[in-house]
Amino acid sequence: MANTILHLAATRGHANHGWLDSYHSFSFGSYYNPERMQFGALRVLNDDTVSGGRGFGSHPHDNMEIVSIPLEGDLEHEDNLGNIAVIRKGDVQIISAGTGVFHSEKNKNQALPVAFLQIWLFPNKLNGPPRYDQVSLNITDRHNNFQQILSPNPDDAGVWVQQDAWFSLGKFDQGFTANYQLKKPGNGVYAFVLEGEVTINGQTLNRRDGFGIRNIDQLDFTANSANAEVLLMDVPMIT
Repeated sequence: MANTILHLAATRGHANHGWLDSYHSFSFGSYYNPERMQFGALRVLNDDTVSGGRGFGSHPHDNMEIVSIPLEGDLEHEDNLGNIAVIRKGDVQIISAGTGVFHSEKNKNQALPVAFLQIWLFPNKLNGPPRYDQVSLNITDRHNNFQQILSPNPDDAGVWVQQDAWFSLGKFDQGFTANYQLKKPGNGVYAFVLEGEVTINGQTLNRRDGFGIRNIDQLDFTANSANAEVLLMDVPMIT
């Protein structure tokens, strides 16, 4: 029998630091909710907006897979591995922190905000070598389609991650219906609605709502509004 969890947008944690406006689907920083610690391997889902010219100074991470998905603007990355890069909408960034990495992220543009999703996954192997990668994808390929943006296979589309996880992004016309087949038995899916209204397995969801579902083989999806955008995160249900 399917097991679900609903995180409405208005129930997320929220921290406004002036230069950073951040919404947390799971416990993070000063926001702590014992019922929202993780969804399987998915540990953090932050919806961040950073003011012009501001950002996160150099700070450390280890043994975490850190994924950044820009929604608007220009996000500049720098790390102690020697990587300096700017990512924009259509790009996906991965940092496999492994034994440890220092990095900074800032808004490259002085006049406009940058908005992005910051997502953390628990890795399936600890203390590996730190690694950075990014890809640029054709966003037209996600029109009425779940475009894969992340997988555990380096030869697949998108970035690859040290976990049996698959992420897909789609943008849909009103009335479009589809089925999403889970990639691995035992995985669950956490859906995050970026824009519009959709129905997933009978549950109606609106902008920035999150919906986790497990003990299923597929999702039944309908876009209820024009230009509905959804991120699906297909992850192992580890505890």
